[in-house]
Amino acid sequence: MNGSSVVIDHISKNFGNFNALDNVHFTINKGEFFSILGPSGCGKTTLLRIIAGFEFPDDGIVLFDEKNVTPLPPNKRPSNTVFQSYALFPHLTVYENIAFPLRIKKMDKALIDEKVREYLHLVQLDAHMSKKPNQLSGGQRQRVAIARALINEPSILLLDEPLSALDAKLRSNLLVELDALHDKIGITFIYVTHDQSEALSVSDRIAIMNQGKVLQVGTPFEIYESPATEFVAQFIGETNIFPSRVMECVPYEEPGKPSEFMVILEIPQLGNRVGAKEGEESYIKVTDYEETEIGQKVCFTVRPEKIRITLEPPSANRSDINIFKGVVEEPVYSGFQTKFYVRLENGTLIKVFKQHMTYLDDGPEIQWKDKVYISWSANDGYIVEDIDQ
Repeated sequence: MNGSSVVIDHISKNFGNFNALDNVHFTINKGEFFSILGPSGCGKTTLLRIIAGFEFPDDGIVLFDEKNVTPLPPNKRPSNTVFQSYALFPHLTVYENIAFPLRIKKMDKALIDEKVREYLHLVQLDAHMSKKPNQLSGGQRQRVAIARALINEPSILLLDEPLSALDAKLRSNLLVELDALHDKIGITFIYVTHDQSEALSVSDRIAIMNQGKVLQVGTPFEIYESPATEFVAQFIGETNIFPSRVMECVPYEEPGKPSEFMVILEIPQLGNRVGAKEGEESYIKVTDYEETEIGQKVCFTVRPEKIRITLEPPSANRSDINIFKGVVEEPVYSGFQTKFYVRLENGTLIKVFKQHMTYLDDGPEIQWKDKVYISWSANDGYIVEDIDQ
């Protein structure tokens, strides 16, 4: 790997009475494609500007390869930044824009030409080197900005929502190119975005931020499948989430899997579970890797695609299946899947996504106002921290 490691060591930053960053701490590994993800105003761009050297923290330090770079200005750090606005010189050609950092260094003309052509080829703009920025598409202008940032051969590339000004299809295509570019050059990418699909699709790891705090750091799989808090569960993808109370927590062993606990939750909002014992109608089962205190108030979440929807009751020969009855209030067909909004017997609305694999395997078509059963395994739901408690 050619990149540098980055340690964000307990960074805090205030603007007047506004707390933009609150004791932020995590490590980015050398050569990693690391995304900082969160809603507008969560502090992610402020954090990126502190990493770049455009802002200075009130507390904490930034380390590149274990060296404190906090006092250094941007031009003294081994990093370059790509901005949302491109920041190209409109009077210069593509070639001249990319060559500009090397000319500032007074590098030899022959070497400048060699390196500019190398990076033009890297971002697939060989045929556009003589054009001015206003003659390029938005995606092409952003590739010029990326090439100009890379030609200095930084060990860290900082990207501040670089695709947000582009239309959806172009953004998707350029994201794939950006990921491939990272694989080719192997330096550390730190990517700031509010778009969860962007972060999930290209990142090695992601930091989820909200209100100046980092709520969870993990791989896309960990973030999506095991959200740490209610906010993370709701911000990443779509989910069903309910307040609940722990009624029972016992060790649970399943062959070939790590040791975990079978937790019984009381969720009055779901109403009566099919096949439940008397007095346990609103109880559901969920597995968890941590022991949970009896009586503790938590949040339970289950992703819509984890829920099965059928016209007939599912087989009840497994003790870990949670089954409820409902009526299809709204089916929304979107090609590869149908989203069902199912109204349970007690009035609660649940989202269920059914993927269309092959026509013959789909079974009878489920339609508006059909009476249905929804079910999911204890392994498919999650207990998350209730941050409002």
